[in-house]
Amino acid sequence: MTTRPDLTPRTIAEYLDQLRAALRGADPALIQDALYDAEEHLRAELAEQPGRSEADMLARVVSSYGAPDEVAEIYRDQEIKIQRALRPPPVPKRRSLGGKFFGVAADPRTYSALFYMVLSLATGIFYFTWTVTGISLSLGLGVLIIGIPFIMLFFGSVRVLSLVEGRMVESMLGVRMPRRPAFSTQGMSIWKRIGAMFTDPRSWSTLFYMLMMLPLGIIYFTLTVTLLSISLGFTAAPLVKLVASMSGFQDSCNGPDWVCNGILVLNGWPAAFILCIIGVLLLFTTLHMVRAIGRLHGQMAKHLLVAGAVKE
Repeated sequence: MTTRPDLTPRTIAEYLDQLRAALRGADPALIQDALYDAEEHLRAELAEQPGRSEADMLARVVSSYGAPDEVAEIYRDQEIKIQRALRPPPVPKRRSLGGKFFGVAADPRTYSALFYMVLSLATGIFYFTWTVTGISLSLGLGVLIIGIPFIMLFFGSVRVLSLVEGRMVESMLGVRMPRRPAFSTQGMSIWKRIGAMFTDPRSWSTLFYMLMMLPLGIIYFTLTVTLLSISLGFTAAPLVKLVASMSGFQDSCNGPDWVCNGILVLNGWPAAFILCIIGVLLLFTTLHMVRAIGRLHGQMAKHLLVAGAVKE
């Protein structure tokens, strides 16, 4: 597949536009990676040949690096391998309602999402603290000369953190995230870099994501730990009853008869087994909830952290 002469790009911007068009409909994370790699490569080639125009450089590079449609085909082929790697190991399909309900325990994605929700409290505190401190110092130092490089460093660190968060989301929640930043700053002046950072909507959506991770982390952690503790405690009720019986523990009650009878029923074996059943059901319900929240969070992260995720 080759590019027709009348469509041969004459500038880097035209090449990137054609590459974006060739990748239309592909995963936004894939498009972001492909555009960044292409722009980085083309700007590096242009910097090594300062005497050549962009049109001359592109005419020579297209034959080696590839035309936009050829590069797009290569990335689509690579994406197939990436998507296969992201898929969890296949589990037997269960048609019965009980099989689907209890089969969540055999899905590896359930436990990775569980770990992510527990870890989100620590990452949320770090992201929130880093963002609030960076914004406060940027506003305070903005009137000074030192404020310009500090703002650039802060926004650069946020871009790096977004990539780190993306790797966590991809590995734990199974949502394809980019390996490259939203755009390349190679060959751009300091003022153009600042302008690109401030005008890129993804910079602000990333800051919003970092701030939101603190309340979300608190909710995820509290919900997960609380439900797991209750469900495991209920499940262990027969074991607790057995230990209490073997230790010779005797209940005493000095209240009304109906209160004492109620306590005896709750402390009996039937109640222990009922609590155990409730605990098992609650445990598997919690696993379903964790997996569902993991999927929703992964989509939210993709919406806020991936360039072009909401525009076509």
